[in-house]
Amino acid sequence: MPTAGKLAGMTGEDRAERALLTTRALGGVARVSTLRDNHVSRHDVGLALGVGALDRVRQGWVADPSADRMLVEAARHGVVLSCVTQAKRMGLWVHDEESEPHWAADPRSGGGKPEHVHMHWARPLIPRHPDALEDPIENVLALVADCQPHEQALATWESAMNQKLVSREALTRLPLKRVARDLLAEAIPFADSGLETYLRTRLHWLGLPLRFQIWIAGHRTDLLIGDRLILQIDGATHTGTQRNEDIRHDAELRLMGYHVIRVGYRQIMDEWHVVQDLIMRAVAQGLHLAQR
Repeated sequence: MPTAGKLAGMTGEDRAERALLTTRALGGVARVSTLRDNHVSRHDVGLALGVGALDRVRQGWVADPSADRMLVEAARHGVVLSCVTQAKRMGLWVHDEESEPHWAADPRSGGGKPEHVHMHWARPLIPRHPDALEDPIENVLALVADCQPHEQALATWESAMNQKLVSREALTRLPLKRVARDLLAEAIPFADSGLETYLRTRLHWLGLPLRFQIWIAGHRTDLLIGDRLILQIDGATHTGTQRNEDIRHDAELRLMGYHVIRVGYRQIMDEWHVVQDLIMRAVAQGLHLAQR
């Protein structure tokens, strides 16, 4: 931390650069009062703004010109990034049809919002610090529970638990709404992807064992239904060498007595009725049963 003597000996350019570096250390977007707490004076901030080292976001907020634009917009409007927008930024599973950003603010703050934004005026579970531009995971999940369809919300919740970003015990102690408590009761921490969550919820009515990501014949299978019915899901990488290896593995599985249904990711997401019909017909024929 520079002493008063060192600060007095700094040039205006040095002070502007220091204001920029401190702003970067605070995440790229910062309140002027927080910079002052970090020994960057309003005069230094003014110097940085004057030479273009910092941008003025709104009254009391500045940003590094190269800062994350989503954070800059949040600061500009006095909100935090939350719900599915923040879930995606955290690396959680989010249904891929969501396009507009989701913001959140305390309902007591009032104000409007841009047309292209989904705004959440809910009081947070975890208090938001005045410097915060991103909601913590607990607030994110609470808003996802309110905002998203059950299946999609469950996939996001299970993704958070799988990545150990939050624990069931911690969530239990929070004043969750009924819809969030229902999700918490249903969620398991073992789902590796949202697709796994979707398949488990969509197929549980069959009353058959569902085993995900198990190894058979030296390769991982996406889903084993019953004893012998395998569902494999192709993503964008299932081309070329990968595709050839998948074909070889499918043939080996069939020689071992398994019945393989291979579908694409988009079929799971957009044409589930087709996939479900294939599975139902296979089960009706007993293709899920071990050979006797």
